[in-house]
Amino acid sequence: MRAAFDATGFWQATGAGADHGATFDAEDSGPPRYRAVFISDLHLGTPGCQAEPLLDFLKAHPSQTLYLVGDIVDGWQLRRRWFWPQAHNDVVQKLLRRARKGCKVVFVPGNHDEFARGFAGHHFGGIEVREEAVHTTADGRRLWVVHGDHFDAVIQCAKWLAYLGDNAYELTLRLNRHLNSLRARMGLPYWSLSAYLKHKVKKALNYVTAFEQAVAAEARKRGYQGVVCGHIHRAEMREIDGTLYCNDGDWVESLTALVEHHDGRLELVQWHGAHQHRQRVPAAAESATV
Repeated sequence: MRAAFDATGFWQATGAGADHGATFDAEDSGPPRYRAVFISDLHLGTPGCQAEPLLDFLKAHPSQTLYLVGDIVDGWQLRRRWFWPQAHNDVVQKLLRRARKGCKVVFVPGNHDEFARGFAGHHFGGIEVREEAVHTTADGRRLWVVHGDHFDAVIQCAKWLAYLGDNAYELTLRLNRHLNSLRARMGLPYWSLSAYLKHKVKKALNYVTAFEQAVAAEARKRGYQGVVCGHIHRAEMREIDGTLYCNDGDWVESLTALVEHHDGRLELVQWHGAHQHRQRVPAAAESATV
């Protein structure tokens, strides 16, 4: 987009002040199925964003509270070129509609939508912007909600390198789309090239481990029982030295979210339409909170 991309300009450009063509959803009837839903790293404004599956997921997972844990809009890519198909606009309208219907929607900006950090404490269409948040589960656990980029040494110490890595990641995703288009014509299932590379490269694995440990350690230092973050596009839920670490993944490759049931149970959900993979919070973490 233009160099002066900011929250106000985005709001005007997407027409986020009105709900154009709103339709009735099954979520409009009955109480919310979930107490809270956490999603991050949608990267709206990029070709890699899986907007249509995300819309299906949101329709199937109404909640009392919805946390948008950063990198919802990819300001980095939009500064370079404007990419905003109707499906991306539909996601924005869906989030606004959810807020109007009584769902508490909290937006914690990440590094790709850092332009919104200057609006912390304000509301846009009923969506509250916060630098970070604290969520208390039904069973009393206090979870720190933060995007996580402040624990990324590359972002903090060499931002130019992060931009370079972002471009490389976009190239990988582009190759991935062409590869999977060919695989689909051959009758083969979806396969993620970038996920394969991340899991196979030792340095990447070391980076992920260091990130997880750093975030969990800071949550523990602040007196929280757990943390919910995003940023590294790797869904995970486990205990680290007695602190529950939850990463809700992304909506570029993994199509994952963290959900809280009304009794406080936490699950990672990987969306595959009506069929979805679920990972419950580890038993050790559950017993520790009794």
